[in-house]
Amino acid sequence: MSGHDHVTDAGGGRAGHAHGVTADADRAKLAVALGLIVGFMAVEVVVGAVVHSLALLSDAAHMLTDAGALGLSIVAINLAKRPAKGALTYGFKRVEILSAQFNGATLFVLALLIVYEGIRRLVTPPPVHGSAVLVVAVVGIFVNLAATWTLSKANRQSMNIEGSFQHLLTDLAAFIFTAIAGVIILTTGFKRADGIASLIIAAIMLNAAYGLLKASGRVLLEAAPEDIDVDAVGQALVEQAGVKEVHDLHVWEVTSGFTALSAHVLVSREADCHALRRVMEQVLLDRFAIGHTTLQVDHECGELLTIG
Repeated sequence: MSGHDHVTDAGGGRAGHAHGVTADADRAKLAVALGLIVGFMAVEVVVGAVVHSLALLSDAAHMLTDAGALGLSIVAINLAKRPAKGALTYGFKRVEILSAQFNGATLFVLALLIVYEGIRRLVTPPPVHGSAVLVVAVVGIFVNLAATWTLSKANRQSMNIEGSFQHLLTDLAAFIFTAIAGVIILTTGFKRADGIASLIIAAIMLNAAYGLLKASGRVLLEAAPEDIDVDAVGQALVEQAGVKEVHDLHVWEVTSGFTALSAHVLVSREADCHALRRVMEQVLLDRFAIGHTTLQVDHECGELLTIG
């Protein structure tokens, strides 16, 4: 959590947006997608090795990370359901963020490896059987369409599910470009099309990896959710009648859709601090969808307590 400057009743404006609500991910949908990916991956490895297609082998490697991402998502969902106890006061809810971070990291590393091999094949293109590449890629498009469509109906507000979905979506794009490479090789004999397709696939993977690493990194750094303006939150609190100052305001995300807030609020001597606290909690819930709050409310005559 990060601190913010004091906000007083003479302070500047602070606005924001409601944060999404977390829903349980559909494990059955994840399992269906996992089955589709693993089954086709085995076929693609065999064909890619036989016809010497980097595009197919890079797709297969990507599908392996897809399978790992889907499996990890299922594990993360199960762990996140465990109740909080002992030192784990939030339970295992942040496991899904670790899963998203892993998915982003694997996409990034795999993309770099494909870039290296793709450049090497542009320099010295090996023989590639365009017909085999095209057939496998077309079948892969349909398999990934089915898997992507299935997972799109799950709860994508969960960063864990979104990470797996991004794996499948980039793999779908990879098959499309692989099919295009197969057509080019068949019609023109231009074998470097395979390496070029691999580089395009790697670019798509790098973009998806960046998005996942950035989003999960924000949560691990305990930054406020992107759709919440912390200044607006502070102003919404300080503009309540009787509130004199808001400071040590922290807003962070425990996991996808679970936003928490803490703040120290100074109120006038005549104010009912308990009633005012309830009003502020309702404002936070109604305007910003923040339901997990810790507000320390003190009268202005009391000694100001500094929170770390």
